[in-house]
Amino acid sequence: MCLRRNPRGVGHVTIGDFSRRGIGLWRLALGAAAICVGRTRRPDAWSLVKHSASILRGSGFGALKDAVMSQLQYHQRATSQYDVWLAQHRLDDEAKRHLKTAVETCAYQPTISVIVPVYNPPAQMLRRCIESVKSQLYARWELCIADDPSTHPQLLQLLEQYASEDPRIKMVFRERNGHIAATSNSALGLATGEFLALLDHDDELSADALLQNVLRLNEHRDADVIYSDEDHIDEAGTRTDPYFKPDWSPETLLGNMYIGRLCVYRRSMVEAVGGFRQGLEGSQDYDLALRATEKTSRIHHIPHVLYHWRITRGSPAGAIGAKPYAYRSALEALQQALARRRMVGSIEMHQQRPGFYSVRFAPNCAQKVSIVIPTRDRADLLERCLESLFALTTHPNFDVCVVDNGSRTPATFELLERFRRLRPKRFQVIRRDIPFNFPTLVNAGVAETDGELVLLLNNDTEILDGSWLEQMAGYAQRPEIGVVGCVLLYPDRTVQHGGVILMAGAVARHSHASQPSSVPGYFGRLLTQSNYAAVTAACMMVRRELFVAVGGFDDQLGVAFNDVDFCLRLLGQGYRNVCLGQVRLLHHESKSRGWEDSAEKRARFAGESALMQERWGPTLDRDPYYNPNLRSIPPDFTPRINAPNRQEPATLGSPGSARSDIAVARLAR
Repeated sequence: MCLRRNPRGVGHVTIGDFSRRGIGLWRLALGAAAICVGRTRRPDAWSLVKHSASILRGSGFGALKDAVMSQLQYHQRATSQYDVWLAQHRLDDEAKRHLKTAVETCAYQPTISVIVPVYNPPAQMLRRCIESVKSQLYARWELCIADDPSTHPQLLQLLEQYASEDPRIKMVFRERNGHIAATSNSALGLATGEFLALLDHDDELSADALLQNVLRLNEHRDADVIYSDEDHIDEAGTRTDPYFKPDWSPETLLGNMYIGRLCVYRRSMVEAVGGFRQGLEGSQDYDLALRATEKTSRIHHIPHVLYHWRITRGSPAGAIGAKPYAYRSALEALQQALARRRMVGSIEMHQQRPGFYSVRFAPNCAQKVSIVIPTRDRADLLERCLESLFALTTHPNFDVCVVDNGSRTPATFELLERFRRLRPKRFQVIRRDIPFNFPTLVNAGVAETDGELVLLLNNDTEILDGSWLEQMAGYAQRPEIGVVGCVLLYPDRTVQHGGVILMAGAVARHSHASQPSSVPGYFGRLLTQSNYAAVTAACMMVRRELFVAVGGFDDQLGVAFNDVDFCLRLLGQGYRNVCLGQVRLLHHESKSRGWEDSAEKRARFAGESALMQERWGPTLDRDPYYNPNLRSIPPDFTPRINAPNRQEPATLGSPGSARSDIAVARLAR
């Protein structure tokens, strides 16, 4: 095949002999992975090939195409945004002077021991690691290095040179190789600081990493654990893939080691729990985080990128399937954590996304679940909901209460009567012929039922997996949990709801909206259990005692935001809300209600928005589970331009106001 062009730019193509050959599964997966490698700069193509082939085998070409395109689009958007974000948050000389002045005026200036286990890193990367500690704006540190021992003589010479140049650098050379947990304990044995900071031998700290922790300690002297945001850095020093983390989220931690890097611990607490445990190599830091956070609630998050995780060939930062032993160790650490906490449950590692884990708690099936379904006509929607519910649900102890809000069609009455006959002990209908007010209907349905657990369910949902109710009940029965939600999908298998994110100005929106269901979500949020400020009442479970304690749903919020308000009241009482990414239902959203497109509906929505702003304004300004460095509207987890700058030493303030959007009226249903 050849292409010739004449001077005017007109070309023609001549095609000679050719043959046609089918593209097999692996060739297609390789092509998809090659695109991802080229666009995302990730070095381990083989892991991406296997991941792509797994999607193709399990869900077909359409799912693979959606996953690849979604990942590429997200990465391109996020990378572009992050480049701008980095430029806005550059630590110039003036910013460094400002921060140093701030820390010098602090009354409390503890020594921080930086723990670094070393085994055969590239010499250049080890040098960058050590130099990042020496370049800290906060001077009261000690660098505690334990070598495992490395087999490259130049590394030993490099370590000895650094130790001779700075008395704050302490060194121990182990005689026998013991792997990372034992080596970390050797480094821990050198530490004298009140706090420990964990650093891998080829990663880097930002110049203000320790300083920001000291500033936080001066605000919270009793803090036991402090973690911060992180990103990736390649061998050329290019920074990508920021992880802007939520505030303390215990259920999220059961899904993955999200607090990760940089994590700072009170040394006395680490020593009290036994330091790093051998036998869990590769996830010894995850195990430590699980054990330490069981002993304290004084856990703080600094929403600044203070740690740069090196992308190298074969590292977890650079490859999905690198170090499989680390994932097995994480699974063991989680299983042991459940046993220590006397939680009965099982853990599943996601094969397509190693490092993410779904925890299922075994429910007490003696506690009945009362399912409340408000409805009005649309027998076709309600029939699909009820048929799938009764046909698929494996939980043995539930009943259904349909709250009929003035239905008029014979088909609806026939449907309700049929289910009354078929399920006389598990199905009832109550009628409320009133102007539509969702809280009033919900409260009436709850009052007419007696289950220890209450599940609110839309009439336009459809059950996909029989274990859905058991999984939600397992979480709802835990005493620390308030409301439990799940992922809702549109019929085309894109995401409608993956948890609710609060936003200044717009009140709230669904997370991950319109993403393909095959993608993992922001750092696995669509795969595992994650803490959120709120979830949608389209599928929401709560203990009856909590529903009664906070007074049920507020009928002043007749259509929009009543579920958000309910969740925030429980959040304010100290309960945690959770969305289960492993539980998924179909949702034919708002078909029985329609769009908020009339003047009357817009006025009502504006009034409900104003009430939420008045009632929850400060909370809406700072969603604890959505990092202030992320874009607010829409909540798509991309870096937010003009986010609060870390040059300010004080705690980050409001993410700022944003415009309202009438489409949010569809949030609850």
